Amino acid sequence: MATPVSHFFAYISRLRWIRRWGLMRNAIEENVATHSWEVATIAHALALIRNREFNGQVNADRIATAALYHDATEVITGDLPTPVKYHSSSMRAAFSTVEHKAEDELLDLLPSGLRGDFAEYIKESEWPDDTKAIIKAADRLSAWFKCQAEINAGNTEFEPAAIKIMERLQADPLPEVHYFLEVFAPSYSQPLDHLLGD
Repeated sequence: MATPVSHFFAYISRLRWIRRWGLMRNAIEENVATHSWEVATIAHALALIRNREFNGQVNADRIATAALYHDATEVITGDLPTPVKYHSSSMRAAFSTVEHKAEDELLDLLPSGLRGDFAEYIKESEWPDDTKAIIKAADRLSAWFKCQAEINAGNTEFEPAAIKIMERLQADPLPEVHYFLEVFAPSYSQPLDHLLGD
C-alpha cells in the first residue's frame, strides 16, 4: 500500500511568504523563513557558548532544530504582532490556544510514523525549559538585529522597539546572551568592506 502524499513541507516552504513586523513600516522586508533560519543559527551558537564557556549540558543540535520550527505555526496563523499578542492576558491565552491547534494541524499533515519525531520540535509547550529560554533569547537577538538594520536604513520607527528589546536582552539572566552581545553583535552594524578587513 502506498504512503499517502503529505503536505507538511509544502506548508513549511510557504513561511517565506509570511511577512513579519506587519504593523511597522519596513525599509527591509523580513519573512518568517528567513527569520527562523537566523534564530536557529543564533540559538545554536548560544547553546554552544553555554556548553563551552559556561559549563552547560544542552544539546545544541536539538535546540537549533527546534528553533528552525519555532514559528512554523505561523503558516496557519500568520505573524501576529507582539503588541497584539500580548495586549492582554485574555488575548495571550486565546492566541496560545490557536497556536496549540495549529501545532496539531501541522503534525497531522505528516505521515503517522513521523509525527512523534517532529512533535518535539513543533510543540513548543513540550520543550525543556533551557530550550525555551535559549530560543527566546535568540528570537529576541534576531529582533534586535532587525531593528538595528532598519534604523541604519534611516527608519526611525524601529527605535522604540530597539530600546525595549535591548532592555530585555540586558536583563536576560543567560550569560551566553551577554557573551553573544559582546563578541558577535558589534559586527552586525559593520559594512561588508569592514568585515572583509578593507
